[in-house]
Amino acid sequence: MRYHDEEWGRPVLDDVRLFEKICLEGFQSGLSWLTILRKREHFRAAFRGFDPAVVARFGARDVTRLLQDAGIVRHRGKIVSAINNAARALDLQAEFGSIAAYAWSWEPPRAERPAAVTWDALKAMPTTATSTALSKDLKRRGWTFVGPTTIYAFMQAMGLVNDHVEGCFARAAAGHERRAAARPAPATAVRR
Repeated sequence: MRYHDEEWGRPVLDDVRLFEKICLEGFQSGLSWLTILRKREHFRAAFRGFDPAVVARFGARDVTRLLQDAGIVRHRGKIVSAINNAARALDLQAEFGSIAAYAWSWEPPRAERPAAVTWDALKAMPTTATSTALSKDLKRRGWTFVGPTTIYAFMQAMGLVNDHVEGCFARAAAGHERRAAARPAPATAVRR
């Protein structure tokens, strides 16, 4: 409840938090989000706070250490993906100035959003044109475990979209924070 009420859908502009969110969404693939939330603090410790500069330096010993860590999801492909994606995150920082500048440049047009965000509308929309395009761009850049559904969940979690349903008390607060958030400008033009 606290994650929903205070964090989900709120704008994230910090690169470490963005990297953490995209990694955790990848680890969640095929599992319940509650499983990931219950393990999040242990993930943070195991992945050294999700600092991409640190995680990008992980090697074979770290993969072995993580595979033996019962406090996280022990899936070799997802672990190797997180390490690979850390290096790719550093590439985004070098090209765009920050992960945040890159991610926020993908804020979808209002026309892509349903007129009213309801449970039925959300269930029928596990991906969007933007999540599909962003997924494709990330894959082109060498990222893994970033399919369109995972990316849409990331977009929701980081506040790129406000998918709190109509009538949810957190919808207004998330909307206000999104309107007040200063979107970072990319250092270079975004290629879509």
